[in-house]
Amino acid sequence: MEIQNGAALCFPKLLNTSCRKPTPSRGEIALQTLLLSISVLIMVLNLLVIISVSHFRQLHVPSNLLLLSLAVSDFLVGFVLMPIESLKETTCWFLGDLTCSLYNCISFVVTSASVGNMVLISIDRYVAVCHPLHYQTRVTVRRVSLCICVCWSCSVLYGGLIVMEDLSEPGAYSSCYGECVIVINYIQGTVDLILTFIIPVTVIVVLYMRVFVVAVSQARAMRSHVTAVTHQQSVHIRVKKSEMKAARTLGVIVFVFIITFFPYYCVTLVIENPNAQSAVFLVFCVTPI
Repeated sequence: MEIQNGAALCFPKLLNTSCRKPTPSRGEIALQTLLLSISVLIMVLNLLVIISVSHFRQLHVPSNLLLLSLAVSDFLVGFVLMPIESLKETTCWFLGDLTCSLYNCISFVVTSASVGNMVLISIDRYVAVCHPLHYQTRVTVRRVSLCICVCWSCSVLYGGLIVMEDLSEPGAYSSCYGECVIVINYIQGTVDLILTFIIPVTVIVVLYMRVFVVAVSQARAMRSHVTAVTHQQSVHIRVKKSEMKAARTLGVIVFVFIITFFPYYCVTLVIENPNAQSAVFLVFCVTPI
């Protein structure tokens, strides 16, 4: 009987302190396989963006640099976060408590950097559409590069502060050897909610709504001018379609961003079980990025 119990442990020699090996169901295995497949797709697509923007000098423009930074953060999501989160749900953690703490820190850094890049892209689009005459002088490669560095530096600082306690005492919240958990108290969760969800969503929604209003007004002005000159109804139809296309594009961007993070923050604010938080993070936060 002891041999069977030992065989079901992550560390058979530590009978009293070792975690039991997880026994995922077929549904869970299928879900993890799907997530690993998605992570491979994320890596490939973002790697293509990284290589393209890095290799071709003509693509070294401010907007593409922001896309490059976002592609790097999303590549790290597919290369690091999603595979490790999937493995944590199906096998024991054999990398040690310090590695677990570092991974938790990296997860916050990459996620916050991805959100920060989305905010920078929305600011870039706002300036390009609402202030086109000043775009070339205000948005330069040097300034954008500086903003990207600040974004990543703040993300590293933020991730370190969130898991500072865990980094100072790795494994303090682990109930047994062979698991990797992180415990975020209610205050930290609330601060994380404000800094990485409420403020970014507010900025993105306000800027994109302003971009949409300006784009529609410009399209209508162009339609009125061209229609008055040419009296062609087809021009009216084409411009009307462009208005609807702009509305759909902006709506999809904002909607996807909100549904990506909203379920995670709603659930993690009321769930106190670290293992449940890990599962929620895997499904709602890591997957759609």
